[in-house]
Amino acid sequence: MAENIGIKVTNIGRRIFLKEGLAGIAALAVAPSLTSCESSSKKEIVNSAPVAGSYDVVVCGGGPAGFIAAIAAARQGMKTAIIEKYGFLGGMATAGFVTPLSVFAFKGDLVIGGIPWEFIKRLESMGGAFIEWPKANVDFDIELYKLLCQRMVREAGVDMYMHSSLVGCELEGKKVTKVFIQNKNSFEALECKTVIDCTGDGDLAHMAGVPMQENPDGEWQPSSFCFVLSGVDTETELLNKCMFHNGINGHSQCKVVREKLLQLKEEGLDLPDFGGPWFNNVLHKGSCAVNITRRATDSTNNRDFTEAECQLREDIFTFVDVLRKHFPEFKDCYVSATAPQAGIRESRRILGVHTVTGDEYVSGYHYEDSISRGIHPIDMHASKGSGQIRVDLEQPAYVPYRALIASDFPNLLVAGRCISTDRQALASLRVQGSCMGTGQAAGAAAALSVASGKPVQDIDTSTLIETLKNWGAVL
Repeated sequence: MAENIGIKVTNIGRRIFLKEGLAGIAALAVAPSLTSCESSSKKEIVNSAPVAGSYDVVVCGGGPAGFIAAIAAARQGMKTAIIEKYGFLGGMATAGFVTPLSVFAFKGDLVIGGIPWEFIKRLESMGGAFIEWPKANVDFDIELYKLLCQRMVREAGVDMYMHSSLVGCELEGKKVTKVFIQNKNSFEALECKTVIDCTGDGDLAHMAGVPMQENPDGEWQPSSFCFVLSGVDTETELLNKCMFHNGINGHSQCKVVREKLLQLKEEGLDLPDFGGPWFNNVLHKGSCAVNITRRATDSTNNRDFTEAECQLREDIFTFVDVLRKHFPEFKDCYVSATAPQAGIRESRRILGVHTVTGDEYVSGYHYEDSISRGIHPIDMHASKGSGQIRVDLEQPAYVPYRALIASDFPNLLVAGRCISTDRQALASLRVQGSCMGTGQAAGAAAALSVASGKPVQDIDTSTLIETLKNWGAVL
């Protein structure tokens, strides 16, 4: 059932693609191929880039899909590397302060299992997670989350290229043979037999020329800049109801605060657009993570995203001032941390072998090659204003393996937010539990491709599914 909360919802054998704005290499041009831009400086830089390692599987991005994918591939005996632009793993959980992790269960029954659930249970055993049954949304300690990501990736034997920006790839036909990174060691190459794009924005797939889903209306779901408030009276009835998202206390929005903010706007207070608000448990008395800001932006456009983040940071302090003035719970609060970056709900999505539609998703359609699931509501945030459309699912949904691959790219997979979906299905599958599930499948599939010597399009999906089930995936 839909709940409307304010809106109606040139062919060459070897090519090299490089991302715009490579720091310190001003002479390096961006080109779809090297036909007309084969400058000696570019050739010299590319040819001189040292190969830092040769891998069976290279995972680009260390977020919820990426670190799970890397563990999955490495546990299958693959020599695996992970590339991450920050000095820590976790993606939107740790770089975006997006909490709780949603959603792992339906009516108390697990939907996302295997390595993702192993991670959650280990985090819980460390005192770093609180599982909100029956939905199994997961509140977490941000720093312990970072620590466990690192531990599990290192235990699996994955080579970590942290503080490294993905800047390009080399293709033979449509096979990715190298990915290029830049870090304090300068410009480096990683050779790969398979590669998994877990960048969220589909950066590697875009560089390699994978076709993307069209966005005919030109709108994006807005970004939100999350932050931690401390000095909060988290023991009040209001916050005890608002800080937990198990469904027992109704909608997860803090309606009391929302209604007050809407009233203040109506009375003429100049408030930015907002969502929710959502106040979230971070396992520490007196502190909560806040998701309230929103601005539509194209996260794949550096200038646009920079401007949006600057405005969102201003918005954070505007809202905190209002909370202090109007709610006793927040009268002594202060911003103790802002996320390293704004959270991104929507950007590039590949045009895969199969595109998951909203209709398929809501109906719970089971594909022959189903490799993961989802149960978060379809949650479409308005690009302008404070509205939101929410469609609750009556049963868990499925994701086919074909949504993780494109037709003509024999060794490239994607996982997480950039898989092949329409906007409606994305509005559920973008959440972190679902991203972990597709990451697990992509890691297992990459390993199967290498072991069998087959393109990712031709692997035995029944073997893939059996592997995932043996790990505890619920398919």
